[in-house]
Amino acid sequence: MIHTANRRKFLETIGIGSAGLLLPDFAFSQTSASLVNELKVPELLTGSSRNGRLHYALTAQTGVSNFLPGLSTPSIGINGRFLGPTLRFKNGDDVAMHVQNSLGEETTLHWHGLHVPAKADGGPALIIANGSSWNPEFKIMQPAGTFWYHSHRLNNTGQQVYRGLAGLIIIDDDESSQLGLPSDYGVDDIPLIVQDRRFNTDGSFRYVGMGMDTMTGLFGDTILVNGTVSPVFTPTTSKVRFRLLNGSNARTYNFAFDDGRKFQLIGGDGSLLQQAAELQSLELAPAERAEIVVDFSDGSPVNLVSLPMASNSEFAPQGMMRNMHPMNTEAFHILSLQPQSNLETSESLARNLASIRRMQESEASRSRQFTLSMPMGMGGGGRGGRGRGMMGGEFLINGKAMDINIIDEQISVGSTEIWEITNDSMMMHPFHIHHGQFQVLDRDGKPPKPQEMGFKDTVKVGPGQTVRFIMKFENFSDAETAYMYHCHILEHEDNGMMGQFVVV
Repeated sequence: MIHTANRRKFLETIGIGSAGLLLPDFAFSQTSASLVNELKVPELLTGSSRNGRLHYALTAQTGVSNFLPGLSTPSIGINGRFLGPTLRFKNGDDVAMHVQNSLGEETTLHWHGLHVPAKADGGPALIIANGSSWNPEFKIMQPAGTFWYHSHRLNNTGQQVYRGLAGLIIIDDDESSQLGLPSDYGVDDIPLIVQDRRFNTDGSFRYVGMGMDTMTGLFGDTILVNGTVSPVFTPTTSKVRFRLLNGSNARTYNFAFDDGRKFQLIGGDGSLLQQAAELQSLELAPAERAEIVVDFSDGSPVNLVSLPMASNSEFAPQGMMRNMHPMNTEAFHILSLQPQSNLETSESLARNLASIRRMQESEASRSRQFTLSMPMGMGGGGRGGRGRGMMGGEFLINGKAMDINIIDEQISVGSTEIWEITNDSMMMHPFHIHHGQFQVLDRDGKPPKPQEMGFKDTVKVGPGQTVRFIMKFENFSDAETAYMYHCHILEHEDNGMMGQFVVV
């Protein structure tokens, strides 16, 4: 039995009428409201072992997907028509990736959040020409967590990811395997790649049209979860671990359950947390991940939803941006959950999850400052005056737009640094750095919330905010091949809000 009264009370508390949010057509505006589809779970690849190394074969390819009834959508994927398989590694594995490009266009493939050599990172300079292959090798050198991989093609990342070039990565380690966490992939350990899309009347994806799509990043009106529209999942165990990835180009989700039930947050971008945090809602910006454990032992159906961002949220747009576009103010149905009867009883969550040593500011040998800005109506600006943003402005870091021929920062291998990111614009930017993981020190001088206490590689920086994080640049040095740092609103990245650094 659904707890209707509890659900109504919860929705009223957060300011949403229950009638609108629970309609299936909230998940998509252009199709029949009666459509419900079983959640697709991506294939799991664990690699084939040869000579002490795990080999993974990936082919970037074109395809045609059927997201909407009676319509076909040209799409791209990896080993399939849309998205790619989940790659599973273990800390300490030696890995060989074999990536074949059959897209008919250039691409790259970036292992988002992985600590790998620059030549294996898959940044925009590491182009895989159509018809050719790329074969990076690296060792997995980090603890258990949830990561992902996606195109990083210069000036074209947004479009290629939008069309489907992305997938999930899971890393295990000896410690995490002893915690009794739900870990049966596809049964009680479920990936949820959440993306918003827009469709033309013929079923094709509708990508950037007006200048506003570039200014704010592209927002869609149809939710896909693992490439499934209006999905339903049937839990068979009393507890389920969901690995949430915000794979959208620009939208921030505020995940919650429509009956107000609480859940246990056990992991973030780059690791498990030291201890689970009990939450009722969780905001994830583009590229952020979270691992949550949800209790279904009451047997009641429930919906995973995305709530509107509160108008007073520190991440809400300000000034003219608030008036120009209703960013992140919509409510969406994400996933229907309908537990079977006679659920298998899951283990209790361990109190302590990961051992994480918090780095101290005194360990840092240098601090760097980065300012994110979005000039409007200012002409070309930046390097070369390309004028790629709205009204001729560019998306800048420290007053400069991305130039593939310029290295912006040089970092000494083995050093620990503090990066101070200031947002000088009127909308939030999720800031991502390649090479490894960092720890958030503070946000406007305030300590991080529990959900930001693990390792991270992407952090939300609200309008006018300054976020500081500390990071160790270890193991790999390469004076010729750069890593990236950038906003992970992909239309901002593609239009200049990105820089390069080398570790030497």
